[in-house]
This record gives sequence, C-alpha cells and structure tokens, in this order.
Amino acid sequence: MFSNKNDSMKKTESKAAINMIGEGTVITGDVKSAGDLRVDGTLKGSVNTSGKVVLGKEGIIEGDVVCNDADISGTIKAKITVSQLLSLKSTSKLNGDIITNKLSIEPGASFSGSCSMGAVIKDLKDVGKADKKEKTA
Repeated sequence: MFSNKNDSMKKTESKAAINMIGEGTVITGDVKSAGDLRVDGTLKGSVNTSGKVVLGKEGIIEGDVVCNDADISGTIKAKITVSQLLSLKSTSKLNGDIITNKLSIEPGASFSGSCSMGAVIKDLKDVGKADKKEKTA
C-alpha cells in the first residue's frame, strides 16, 4: 500500500546511462563509464566501460578500448579488449591488437594486428588482481 520513496530512487540511480558522441564531434581525453557508449564522431583517448561500445560507420577511436561487448563499424587505431563479443562489421577498420572471448568478423572488414581469444581474458583478470595485491601489501 505504501512504498518507500528512497528505495525506488536507489533503483533508478543504479541504471547505467547510454552515452553518445555525435558525428562531427572531436573529443580528446579518456572516457570511463558504467553504461553503453556510441561513437559517431572522433575520440582521441582511451575508453573504459562495463557496458557496450558501438562505433558508427564514420566513427574513429584513437586509443585503447576496454568493454564488455563491442560492435565496430568505424575505425579503431589501438588495442581493444572485450570480455564477451567483439563484432567487426563490413565497414570496420581495426589497426591494433584484439583480446576477446568471442569474435565475429563480417566479409569486408579490415584487421591488422594480433588476436587473442578465449581463456586469455580470464587470465588477464587474474593477473590484474595479483598485481593489485602485490602493490598494496
């Protein structure tokens, strides 16, 4: 019958936002987000998100990308680390290394670099935790 307004507000605060960099926009700097990110412009810096990265046909990212999922239709000039599925669409151009769990490449996509798949992601997460423990101890 009655509800606590504080509980409902806490639920809305925890939802991740969808962020967008529009076509014609140039951003220099690193982006860190808990939500999804769509880039149709140019981003000169790294991306770190626990959500999905969508790079539009005209979009360019010049920096390392770390995310959960990625759909790439534009150009990336750096290393990309995806914990789940990386999809390279037919218009994509990736010049850098790939580290992912699953990879989908459409005919016409361009990729230059090395690729590590599968268990490598789990190993990287364990290494990061070990490094943190060594630094704090």
